[in-house]
Formats: sequence, C-alpha cells, structure tokens
Amino acid sequence: MENKKTGLLLVHTGNGKGKTTAALGVVFRALGRGMKCGVIQFVKGKWETGERKFAKTIPELDFHVMGLGFTWESDDLDQDKQAAVAAWEKAREFINDATHQLVVLDEITYTMHYNWLDVDEVCQVLQNRPADVHVIVTGRDCPQAILDIADTVSVTESPKHPFQQGIKAQKGIDY
Repeated sequence: MENKKTGLLLVHTGNGKGKTTAALGVVFRALGRGMKCGVIQFVKGKWETGERKFAKTIPELDFHVMGLGFTWESDDLDQDKQAAVAAWEKAREFINDATHQLVVLDEITYTMHYNWLDVDEVCQVLQNRPADVHVIVTGRDCPQAILDIADTVSVTESPKHPFQQGIKAQKGIDY
C-alpha cells in the first residue's frame, strides 16, 4: 500500500450527539501537528460555546460562527439562507486558499437539506479542492452525493441521551 499524502474528505453524520465534537477533535490533532485549520459553523450562532471561546485563543485556528441559530427557532428563514450563503463563500475561500490544511464545514448538511446551498456545487468544490486540503463535513442527513465522494463516513447514533430524561444541556459538556 502506497503512503501518499492526500487531502481527505471526512463526513460525520447521523442523529446522535457528538458530530461537531468529533470534528473538533481532529482539528485539535491537526493543530498539534502544526497545521493551520479553519472552522465554519453554518447553523450555530446564537450563544457563545466553550469551543468558540477557546478558539479565540488559538492563532492557527480561524473559527467563524456564521449561522444565526437553529432553524426551528428562526424568525426569518430568508436571513438564515443569506447567512448560509455567506458561510459557504468563506468556506470556499478556506478550501481553495494556500494556507488552510484542514477545513471543517460544521452543520453544512442542513443548508443543503433546506436547499439554501446546491449539493452539486458543494460536491464540485469538495472534489476540486487542492490535493493537500482535508475537509470535514458535519450534520444530520448528509446528502448521498457527498457520502459517495467521501473518504471516511462516520454515522453517530444516540440510543440514549440525557435530554430524553429531561436533563438540559450541560455547560462544558454540551456547549
């Protein structure tokens, strides 16, 4: 088996909790190896998470929270769509520039599910990215076209979750 260096496309999808956390674990690993990383969050945005606060302290991490919050809480879906398009422009910039070796497209799958971004265009950008750029896609219901071109697909399930027992999200664990 040849050990060639190539950028990989990883997908974290499924109905379980932990997709973003898994992607950020890879970011942490890449930063430890001296790689410059970019994270674009397409949906999250209403509150300052622990990751967001910590990201501000890491010079080699470009962390952009560009979403306006969960769509089921939205007052203006057109504004959410505009935010998604702006996030996609930033993502394309990170993917195609010569400085980011790892780019996370956090919760981008929702934007395609709502037809805010075109799946074919996203696939084209992912397939034509520079050879040494790794990309991680996260979110539920990942389009089949992205699953088909991915190098790694991880599906997160949640057979049990504290929310089912009425336990709210915990600071430092969930956000």
